[in-house]
Amino acid sequence: MLKISDTITLEDWELTEQFIRASGPGGQNVNKVSSAVELRFEAERSPNLSGPVKARLRRIAGRKWTKDGAIVVQVDETRSQARNRDIARERLKQMIVQALTPPKRRVATKPTLGSKKRRLKAKKVRGEVKSLRGKIEPET
Repeated sequence: MLKISDTITLEDWELTEQFIRASGPGGQNVNKVSSAVELRFEAERSPNLSGPVKARLRRIAGRKWTKDGAIVVQVDETRSQARNRDIARERLKQMIVQALTPPKRRVATKPTLGSKKRRLKAKKVRGEVKSLRGKIEPET
């Protein structure tokens, strides 16, 4: 069981851990020991998360979200299997906590009179600079 907040806890059936061999440097240890962890969370089927939270979680997870509605977190940072497991669970927890807070609504504002005047003045100055770049007509 993984506790996310006071009200949300993930059950054991929602989480699946699979230990795989890590890539990268490490000598013969890499070929022998399965220290990397692949944590799978069945987010779409989870009864503990509401619809809007699942939608935000899907956007946050990005490529980690699978077609069948699960989040897959892979960690192979350390040589310790237990430490990689803790890191994977912490990353999943951070994603869910981030999805719990709804985004702030944007409040539409109007540009101030001063900013409008400054913008128009800058446009006028720029136009004058460009007009002076043209060919000079010889006077007869």
